[in-house]
Amino acid sequence: MHSVVICRDQPNSRDLRAATRPEHLAHAKQHTPRMLVAGALLGADGKPVGSLFIFKSTSLEEARKIMDADPYVRAGLFESVTIERWRWVVNRPDGVEEE
Repeated sequence: MHSVVICRDQPNSRDLRAATRPEHLAHAKQHTPRMLVAGALLGADGKPVGSLFIFKSTSLEEARKIMDADPYVRAGLFESVTIERWRWVVNRPDGVEEE
């Protein structure tokens, strides 16, 4: 199955995001090629206000476990983390099966 994860940063947390970013990226790299899409959500000023991830997982529990180990989560960057099952319908790349 695919999971989509939407994370919203705590207010005034840009310094924490910047300080934790190298560890966060290393964690994300550990989960490729299952990580299909990942990146920052941007505010009106173009600065990060959260994160979005789409990856393959065997269950929502597995997705939660991956996210719980993310350095951004461990550092308390996120005000909220929402994890949902997701179906890729439009522009699905060749080789990525519908779950």
